Amino acid sequence: MTIALVGMPGCGKSTVGRHLARHLGMRLVDSDHEIERRIGMPIRDFFAAQGEGAFRDIEQEVIERLCADDGIVLATGGGAVLRSSNRDQLRRGAHVFYLRSTPEELFRRLRHDTHRPQRTSLLAHLQL
Repeated sequence: MTIALVGMPGCGKSTVGRHLARHLGMRLVDSDHEIERRIGMPIRDFFAAQGEGAFRDIEQEVIERLCADDGIVLATGGGAVLRSSNRDQLRRGAHVFYLRSTPEELFRRLRHDTHRPQRTSLLAHLQL
């Protein structure tokens, strides 16, 4: 069994995934960490240098590979569900859970984040 957590950036996928994996005796895999290992640099730097399209291509390959694993809790990146192929792969290869958070909470968690790609449009929408 594979469990995949999806949701907005900052909603707690990695944190919930860590607790869930520990509770179920499964291994946590964070797709963003797998991508960084593959590209050899922080996602933010790759995003700035190569663009979102190139990043999403790699993300798609990583999600496809991870969904073939068994016995993991997969914390996906916040934008992973933007591609229909990722949504389809997650549906086929995992039990998917959507984590929600309020706009105020997301803004509070992300406002000082310097590790993620710039998402000024997301933060602008979250400002109330």
